[in-house]
Amino acid sequence: MVAAENEERERNINMSETNKSESTSKAPTHVAYQVRDGKGDKGFWTRIGAAWQHKDGKGFNIQLESVPLDGRITLRVASEKKD
Repeated sequence: MVAAENEERERNINMSETNKSESTSKAPTHVAYQVRDGKGDKGFWTRIGAAWQHKDGKGFNIQLESVPLDGRITLRVASEKKD
């Protein structure tokens, strides 16, 4: 009986770990871009990463695929539309 309870407890722990990893893999709340100056008011926007807003709304977790040489990164709210 004790062995069965331990197995059930382990199964519940493993399931909760799986659920945690699934909840952190949700879509980003913001998209990171590098914006290079163009002619006139136009700029060249290149997607370089994504950001997830903290639950308390006071910060972000940012994942970048590249870093602009000028260090300028623009964050925009992610839209439903695919880039």
